[in-house]
Amino acid sequence: MNLSAIVQEKLVFLHKFIQSPKEVGSVMPSSKYLAQAMTRCLDWDRTLHVAELGAGTGALTKYIAQAAGREAKVLLFEREPALRSQLKERFPSFTCHPDACHIRDAMFREGMEGLDAVISGLPFFNFPPPLRARLLREIVDSLKPGGSFVAFQYSLQMRSLLSRSFEIEAIRFVPLNVPPAFVYVCRKK
Repeated sequence: MNLSAIVQEKLVFLHKFIQSPKEVGSVMPSSKYLAQAMTRCLDWDRTLHVAELGAGTGALTKYIAQAAGREAKVLLFEREPALRSQLKERFPSFTCHPDACHIRDAMFREGMEGLDAVISGLPFFNFPPPLRARLLREIVDSLKPGGSFVAFQYSLQMRSLLSRSFEIEAIRFVPLNVPPAFVYVCRKK
């Protein structure tokens, strides 16, 4: 990605944040340090069916593309139509979907029975409790037994809620991100 494209990506993200701060959750796309922290915690030799929630401008998606094997099927979820269109262009081998509340429907359409991993950049704590609960139920129901859920958040407020459905294996602090973030590495109970 050239300098012009990087600047454009950051400006698009900032614009989307200004329009909908509760849905976007950050003023900048995820840093490479955050993306690496999220993708390195998965065993990509055993991760064949993956969903990324809140794919945005693809800052994390490009690291998923580098890590995932050729046989991997990746579902991208992004609500914003313009960003979803860009994701389709940049990652033509991945399928794009508009609503993370319908992961299982997308899996069914793609011939998947369960996901090995869900990777999320959604700002869960910004969402109203009913939406948060619905998203978490969809994530749990879409994962295979023992499947991984990796999510970043800007606080530790989700720890208690996540521990109800997942074994929290690690929480990693990533200071080199704007803002600094916590990566929750979880496994379905």
